Amino acid sequence: MKAIVCNKYGSPNVLELKEVEKPFPTKNQVLVKVHSTSLNFGNVVLLKGKPFLARFAFGLTKPKYSIPGGDIAGRVEAVGKDVKQFKVGDEVFGDLSGCGWGGFAEYVTVPENALALKPNNISFEEAAASPMAGVTALQGLRDKGKIKSGHKVLIYGASGGVGTFAVQIAKAFGAEVTGVCSTRNVEILRSIVADHIIDYSKERFSQHEGYYDLVLGVNGSNSLSAYKRVLKTNGIFVHVGGSEAQLYKTLFLGPFISMTGSKKISSLLQRANQKDLHDLKELLETGKVKPIIDKQFKLNEITEAFNYFQEGHAQGKVVISI
Repeated sequence: MKAIVCNKYGSPNVLELKEVEKPFPTKNQVLVKVHSTSLNFGNVVLLKGKPFLARFAFGLTKPKYSIPGGDIAGRVEAVGKDVKQFKVGDEVFGDLSGCGWGGFAEYVTVPENALALKPNNISFEEAAASPMAGVTALQGLRDKGKIKSGHKVLIYGASGGVGTFAVQIAKAFGAEVTGVCSTRNVEILRSIVADHIIDYSKERFSQHEGYYDLVLGVNGSNSLSAYKRVLKTNGIFVHVGGSEAQLYKTLFLGPFISMTGSKKISSLLQRANQKDLHDLKELLETGKVKPIIDKQFKLNEITEAFNYFQEGHAQGKVVISI
């Protein structure tokens, strides 16, 4: 089978399209013929080995997982003898970041608990765009952010992959949602019905002092003090993504800020799990959440796809068709 292979850390140029052996499922695994996959920040971390702390999980000197790719959508081609949830022919989607990656390939073997049946009302491309970004948004808002109906929620970086899911999921929870984006992305936020839109080139979000119950930082390099300023008493800031400096400040200063005041500063390390994938599936099936896809690339265009993704201006998700 064809697969993208990465044997050293570096730029997208280190990625190679190769012929490799087709995998065979063990007793509790499912063999999936991959239709589509997508790019996430985790793919860039796995490619570059940065921030350095990530190498303790991904391999200190070279990638532990030679075939990258987390999100997948496809059809079940074979099942191990102990598999109970799926059968040959089922359309499935899932996030492989917790079970060895391997999605940038024509076939991949997956533990059955990393998958869910694909919603019938969305395409393979939309399904592949959903697991990692959608579950990240769900965990950040619901689990870390303790979102409730009526909350005033700010999403910084609202027009990207995680951001577009976060706006829609927060709306589904009954929150009043403000999205922050650039001028070129205002229409994206209008299309997913954000209640308020802040164009950061024209207005500073930090002027809304003490207004938000929850702030989800998906992108950018804002100071923690700016985020803290816009929180209400007992408000919560959740760092999902952004500059490396912002990540380290959240990790090391966040606990101190949280202990010494009424406002909480926390960071999210997304963890794939089947229950959250099923929760996301329900949101997709009911139409409360619709994946936003910016561009699609072919597998042999993986370098171009990564280069585009790393520019940081994608409107929604970047999808790879296998």
